[in-house]
Amino acid sequence: MAKDKDKKGAYDSESIVVLEGLEPVRKRPGMYIGSTGTDGLHHLMVEIFDNSRDEAMGGYANEIEVALMPDDMVRVVDNGRGIPVDIHPKTKVSALETVMTKLHAGGKFEGTAYKISGGLHGVGASVVNALSTWVRVDVWKPDGKYNQEYEIGKKLYNVKKEKTPNKEIHGTVVQFKPDTTIFSDYKYNWERVVNHLRQQAYLVKKLRIRVIDARGLDPKVDASEVFYLNELGLELPSQTFYFEGGLLSLVSFYNINQASVHKNIFYVEKEANGVIVEAALQYVDDISSREITYANNTNTPEGGMHLTGFRTALTRILNDYARKNSYAKEEDAFTGEDAREGITAIISVKLREPQFEGQTKAKLGNVEARGATEVVFGEAFAAYLEEKPDDAKLIVNKILLAMKARKAAKAAKDSVLRKGALDGLSLPGKLADCQTRNPEEAEIFIVEGDSAGGSSKQGRDRRTQAVLPLKGKILNVERTRLDKVLSSNEIKSLVIAMGTAIGDVFDQSKLRYHKIIIATDADVDGAHIRTLLLTLFYRYFQPLVVAGNIYIAQPPLYKIKKGRDVSYAYSDEEKDKIIKSFGSGTAVEPEGAEDAGGGEEISEEENEETAKRSTKVAIQRYKGLGEMNPEELWETTMDPDRRILKQVTIDSAIEADKTFDILMGSEVLPRKMFIQTHAKMANIDA
Repeated sequence: MAKDKDKKGAYDSESIVVLEGLEPVRKRPGMYIGSTGTDGLHHLMVEIFDNSRDEAMGGYANEIEVALMPDDMVRVVDNGRGIPVDIHPKTKVSALETVMTKLHAGGKFEGTAYKISGGLHGVGASVVNALSTWVRVDVWKPDGKYNQEYEIGKKLYNVKKEKTPNKEIHGTVVQFKPDTTIFSDYKYNWERVVNHLRQQAYLVKKLRIRVIDARGLDPKVDASEVFYLNELGLELPSQTFYFEGGLLSLVSFYNINQASVHKNIFYVEKEANGVIVEAALQYVDDISSREITYANNTNTPEGGMHLTGFRTALTRILNDYARKNSYAKEEDAFTGEDAREGITAIISVKLREPQFEGQTKAKLGNVEARGATEVVFGEAFAAYLEEKPDDAKLIVNKILLAMKARKAAKAAKDSVLRKGALDGLSLPGKLADCQTRNPEEAEIFIVEGDSAGGSSKQGRDRRTQAVLPLKGKILNVERTRLDKVLSSNEIKSLVIAMGTAIGDVFDQSKLRYHKIIIATDADVDGAHIRTLLLTLFYRYFQPLVVAGNIYIAQPPLYKIKKGRDVSYAYSDEEKDKIIKSFGSGTAVEPEGAEDAGGGEEISEEENEETAKRSTKVAIQRYKGLGEMNPEELWETTMDPDRRILKQVTIDSAIEADKTFDILMGSEVLPRKMFIQTHAKMANIDA
């Protein structure tokens, strides 16, 4: 018993538990990292970073450095205890080699090395190793520096020991290069990496995280010679994050461009039934809600038990307070939707054995997390409302307004639905519907104006393609309640055409078209209409965006013609390339030389031989879909075999939410600052 007690909290080879070998990872990488696209690529970095962060959560490290290196490599450093290097009792090889080459080998299973960790299956390091063409690990210990290298998960040599120049240095350095034969996109996105690491710095108090863009570093520089990369003394782009306030600071960050309803941000951190619950919230003058959840510092975008516990307590406490202080009658109960309108809330739980759904850890399943969150948050929030009556009054008034608006919106929505039912659920008159009733092969083009609508209707494939022309610019729905949204005839037509309904009766399974394609003109007005439509889809039809149902059409910018040869260019670079392909002796007519309908440079009377000898190239610059005749529109924009579509996705819901707030919200200053910051990146169509 004394021996067991002494081992508690130890981190050596006996802490590493081995379950099975590595081959399945390369066969089915999606099972371990979610995908082999850009999400999976960034997940590799997250897995290695999480190991370092777990050292910090355990109190063994206080600094992490992440660097994007030349040749698409990543380098992660922490000043923790260092991966054990002694011989593992079961595998009979170094614990470092065991961790890096054996699936399900890690110090997170029996709970001796880590009380709390973000790792679920302990597969992080080994999966990254299996999916990388090259990995090097340097472990700095007081007695020496150890290293080992790997190729596609297999060691190149046994663990080597080198002399340590400074006995005060300790920690782990991991450098890896993702396998480009597995990942379709192997370029790391700087902003995405920075946003993730900033978020993690908020979640672990007093942890310093430095992120460096070292992709411009001379490849000849041997990074293994230094512990931190900034020891090289080079001027490299970097950002450092360090926060004392934790989630309280994170709420302030998310609400930086919002008008707060109350001054004091609510915050609590307390343990209940073995679960540490940390929560912070603030209401802002908005109709959207932001609820961000974490379990052991791992983001759970699909929520889970901790979110359920939070929502239950929030609604109950607000109803109790409103009735107790005569703000609301007994029959006027707040719904969960009322209570969450305009809220920015962050809920973070830390527990011994988190049960996630899937390796990508999207949802927390621990039932105890629900009870602990409900108790801790409920007691603290009730006390907050009693202790800060001014803030409480402002919050309750905000929710009363939400309740009244919900009832008004329901009446307006029911009126629309009743009207649709009386009309036999008739589709909008201006919709040119497709013949198929199979949503999987049906698509709808949302076009701008009658001119584009006419060409689209004539040029389409009537069997699978529907066309809905919109008149002018639709309503800006950012911060607009549902009753006002449904007062717009254009939006009403779109909702009826899609078939999903809207609001709390939205039903994704009733979507009539699995491709919803926004096709607007390539000018400022077209860009504005496209932005308004994207705002509508993001705020009221977000599940369609998440499912990948929303697309943006890419019509050509130029029609380039020489004789009877016609080409289309979708960018200035492509236009120049096409013209160059015609030869150096070609004479180019000014842009816009053709008529708007695709006017012929060579008359019908000219014979074919004369047309072939022509050296003139005529260029037409398209400003809108209405300038194309039906044949041109079909072969460039609507033909599934030749068109270019951009699928709309949400890489980061929080960042997307902030961007919509800035660009489409009522606050002018944040929008002005955004435009000034990004003005040089804009493509101006003069």
